[in-house]
Amino acid sequence: MPDKINVAIVGLGFGAEFIPIYQAHPHANMYAICQRTKSRLDEVGDAFGVEKRYTDFEELIADPNVDAVHINSPIHLHAPQSIAALKAGKHVASTVPMATTVEECRQIVEAQQASGKKYMMAETVIYSREFLYVKELYTTGKLGRIQYLRATHQQEMLGWPGYWEGLPPMHYATHVVSPCLA
Repeated sequence: MPDKINVAIVGLGFGAEFIPIYQAHPHANMYAICQRTKSRLDEVGDAFGVEKRYTDFEELIADPNVDAVHINSPIHLHAPQSIAALKAGKHVASTVPMATTVEECRQIVEAQQASGKKYMMAETVIYSREFLYVKELYTTGKLGRIQYLRATHQQEMLGWPGYWEGLPPMHYATHVVSPCLA
């Protein structure tokens, strides 16, 4: 594997938040961004100095210089885009949820195994300072023996896509369950 991998971010709502992280990472080259809306694509590309820009996902994954894609598109596109990127020979990180059905999850696993590329469901909440602090309290024994745990997760935050309000309700336990498993 090269010293640096060329990363492309797909979806520039919440996905734009990851650009400076990749730009600061010593083993990543923030190579390209992809967004259907050209004005948003140019706004983000100009703000972060990303030259390579795509409005078409298929063109992005056809670029031989792209090593990995970070998918931040609408939820219903996570699975089909992940599968297409894996089949195109790209490593994939996808924001949660990875898919909307068990069958789509199986298809992602099959595509990953066939491609030999890495796939990551990018559950990020377990790295937030609040959860890391609670984990430290638990690990050091300051919490004692936990006998019961209850959790909720609010998703009403600035910067999150406006289209979420129009999505059908779903059980979205990822951010609540993952810290308990970490």
